[in-house]
Amino acid sequence: MIRTSRETLYYLVILFLMAIPNGSSAQAQLSTVRGKSFNSITLEASLKPFKKNDQAYIRDVAKEMFTQWQSLLRHADTVSVMLWTGDGSEILDYKGAPGQPLEWARYLGNPNTQHEVGSGPEELSIHERAYLYMENPPVFTYGDLAFIIKTLKEEGKKVTGKPILVGATFDPGPEFAKSEFKYVKHPEILGGNAMGHKSFVSCYSVLNADQEAYAGFPKGIPENTPFGTFFGRQSQHFLKDLGYDYIWLSNGFGFGAEGWSATGATFNGKEFHQEKLAGLTAKINEFWQLFRKECPKFQIQTRGTNLSVGADLARDAVNLKQIYEGGYNMLPPPNSPWAALDGDFGLEMVGYMSRMAELPDNRFLFRYYTHDPWWLNSPWLDRYGREPHDIYLPMSVSRIDKNGKIGIPTHLDFLTIDNSLGEMPTQVPDEVTPHILKARYDAPTAPGPLVWVYPFDEYHQWAYNSKDRLPEVYYGDWYVRQAINNGLPLNTVISTTSFQSVIAKNPGYFNESTLLTIAPDAGSSLEKALIGFVEKGGRLIIFGPTDHSSPAFLDFLNQKNESPLEGEFNIKSSLGSDALEKESPALINHRSLFSGGGFRTVLKNRNEAGTKLLAQVEQSGKSRDAVWVRSKPEWRGGKVAYLRGTNASSFTGGRLLTPDDPEEWFIAPLQLRYVLPEFGISHFVEKQDPSIKNPVITISRSNNAFIFSGYNPNSTVRQHFRFPQGAPLLLGLETKLNAGQSSYTMPTAWNRECRVFVEQNQGIVSFKEQHSGQKGVTKRYSVGGLKNATVRIYAEEGITRDQFHAYMNSSYPWKTGQVTFKQGDEKMGNHFVVENVTGTLVVSW
Repeated sequence: MIRTSRETLYYLVILFLMAIPNGSSAQAQLSTVRGKSFNSITLEASLKPFKKNDQAYIRDVAKEMFTQWQSLLRHADTVSVMLWTGDGSEILDYKGAPGQPLEWARYLGNPNTQHEVGSGPEELSIHERAYLYMENPPVFTYGDLAFIIKTLKEEGKKVTGKPILVGATFDPGPEFAKSEFKYVKHPEILGGNAMGHKSFVSCYSVLNADQEAYAGFPKGIPENTPFGTFFGRQSQHFLKDLGYDYIWLSNGFGFGAEGWSATGATFNGKEFHQEKLAGLTAKINEFWQLFRKECPKFQIQTRGTNLSVGADLARDAVNLKQIYEGGYNMLPPPNSPWAALDGDFGLEMVGYMSRMAELPDNRFLFRYYTHDPWWLNSPWLDRYGREPHDIYLPMSVSRIDKNGKIGIPTHLDFLTIDNSLGEMPTQVPDEVTPHILKARYDAPTAPGPLVWVYPFDEYHQWAYNSKDRLPEVYYGDWYVRQAINNGLPLNTVISTTSFQSVIAKNPGYFNESTLLTIAPDAGSSLEKALIGFVEKGGRLIIFGPTDHSSPAFLDFLNQKNESPLEGEFNIKSSLGSDALEKESPALINHRSLFSGGGFRTVLKNRNEAGTKLLAQVEQSGKSRDAVWVRSKPEWRGGKVAYLRGTNASSFTGGRLLTPDDPEEWFIAPLQLRYVLPEFGISHFVEKQDPSIKNPVITISRSNNAFIFSGYNPNSTVRQHFRFPQGAPLLLGLETKLNAGQSSYTMPTAWNRECRVFVEQNQGIVSFKEQHSGQKGVTKRYSVGGLKNATVRIYAEEGITRDQFHAYMNSSYPWKTGQVTFKQGDEKMGNHFVVENVTGTLVVSW
């Protein structure tokens, strides 16, 4: 291969840097150039691409798997392949013999129905009857599977030069492959109803006696053998014998009985069964202990449920805190892939953030849904329509640990690299990879404008140590889910415990953020920390019931509680709202069961100068106060907002809570977005009527920039923004300013950097990147259309006054037009300000 002198120099530099020991400054610089690498990237795959049981063919397919994704895999320390061989019954059925025939996922649809594969009436769906994915699919044995695993490791190492790990998978449901074990021999292990009555294996089930020999039970299965014991021992033999490195537990397995539904073992949609909680939790924990006793070393990776920490705990007795603290050598569950199917990105984000608020260590993963190898869909190409919103939204999420360190995903998984027909179209990695890398380069480096202080420990304490708080535990996450689905820009999370640690060490850590959390327990350390945070100038939003709050906290909010009310209310509001051609209803439906209790909150002192009432509800002559803000001069700019919060959802059957009809009811979680202007953040939308879905957006901070990412279910919606710094300008776009707000009509998926804010009432303003053209300058931007404007510029981290330059109505070679600037108010972060600008401003560093 002939290389240019430039290429030769590049390769020499790379070889030199590779020779430098780990931890050196040169390697750190190389890492910076390459971006933020992942600990591991996992390519999930079925066996369908191996369309011939021929060793040379298998080797060629394995090589192609890694080659397709190589431009992304170079950003990982380790590469993994997670094999969807079957439905996990290949583990349960394993007898320890290489020549044993392998039942594998060679189907389209569900092969475990009353209709045989390929039979039945034509009108049956693939959920009612399966087909073979190709004529005469290959026959494999366990020995063949061992060869495939060995080949993946060998060919992957050749292509990537990195260690290759291979993982096995276990799914508790009826998908993917025929399972005699689950549905014929041992139906007693079934419990969950996600795909029909008792269709999923329960992790805490018990097996009946079985005289058949298995690898871990050569004399058969004794009566009353816990499933955790059987599965653990079988897994140990299977993983070790075939050369696997870890195991993946899918679709909520190990996390309760019901992984997909808003109901579960402790909540039936009508009432919570507190008395069942402790016993069921003990059974779940026993499963993990039994499994680990039999399979002690192999790493466990998990899919988790489609829901969140609070919802799982209250509805299905899933004690994630206990599981995390069990020392099971496991990775926490990632984001759910179900947003691709139901468009519920609020639920995906809430589940993802709540599970990362606390972690066993610093590791967690992001999982992206490229293909489905079973159900004849390829989400990147069809469900997402090649739009990257489910990349940019969840990859803008970050967590903050107890030391104030920003955490981003350490692992990246792709479900899957092959489609239902066993094809691996190169179009998908070629199109997906640039978005993944762009999102990674823009990964958060600081708290976002809005930070969720998640009550991870409190929810677990309330569930077990209180008789009446399961509805409250259940309510909080569903309320935030609705708020995110209606445009609340939330994507940073910290646990209440870590929050207290961070502000004790660094009181100014959240100076640029507004915090969102629940009312703390009476006399708790969290109560003292939250009050102290506001009294020292912090910005705080409290939502939910205050039934267990202390007199001191109620005084802090200027609140008292009256008798509870529920049902239909008229709402009166002075909050700002979206601009609709058809007016939104002025009714809410407050259901105590789904909103953590009845409506009790009223202002204690209505005439206090520092308190501003923003929303009330009224029912049959009785009123309750729904939203207000409070500040005091001695709080040094601190402010607290309180929202009682109605979860505008109910259980109507099906899997999830059903949101209220926005043409009949006001969607109360919108109030979380509507109260943000009290903290200087304004985000309103224009749309035709309430039934049109609102955008989902995130605003993260990366290298001192503001990164806006969004999903527009309806691309006719127009969005308006204003921050304390002024109107945010999105890079590469023009905006028509109106009343000091920038406005944009965005496509289905979008991701834009913002480094400039403008204070200007009207006019069309642009923000564009320019070429450097000057030694020592790495970035140059122009802002056009300015009229007597104040412009605030957020340069990259580490840029000093000496490195920053501003020019008015000038051009290359930048010898004239340089204007003065000043350091901005530190309350708004590190930025520069140029005042009284008319025309075009060019800034560089």
